[in-house]
Amino acid sequence: MRSLHRLSGSAYLALAVLVALAGACRPSDERPGFWLTGDVETGPVQDWAFSEEVAEIWVETRTWYGIPHSVTIWGAAADGVFYLPSLYYGGEEYPNARYWNRNVARNPHVRVKIGDRLFEGSAALVTDTTEWSRAAKAFASKYHPEWDDYQREPGAKWILLRFEPGAAG
Repeated sequence: MRSLHRLSGSAYLALAVLVALAGACRPSDERPGFWLTGDVETGPVQDWAFSEEVAEIWVETRTWYGIPHSVTIWGAAADGVFYLPSLYYGGEEYPNARYWNRNVARNPHVRVKIGDRLFEGSAALVTDTTEWSRAAKAFASKYHPEWDDYQREPGAKWILLRFEPGAAG
């Protein structure tokens, strides 16, 4: 214990930052986090049905400065594809208003944690209206019957990202 008293002010600050980072690794509700932990699933996903029982999932993105940024969001599957949503208000456009969306637009590599399962892959913006509608119906079924109508709320716009599992750079 005596050696702790010999630490300089900057060493105490560095130690405090390390403790804070270790305690805030996983996001919680609206608070973002850093690294997602767990064993990465390596095989292909044949069926995303297990995700129906998990309301909140986590997405880890790559930042430009090297420390991962993760957030808590929803997720739903449709026709063997897993989707991630993001809500924009007041005329904002993808990817500007969401830090994690800006990370995805710059580098699409993501890690998705669903329950205790962790997947690596990439995220791609859904632009096809037929695919968007199919995914919106999956969100409506899982979360709320009017989910697909939320995009019609004044000032609200949902964007969807398709999660593509597999090794991504």
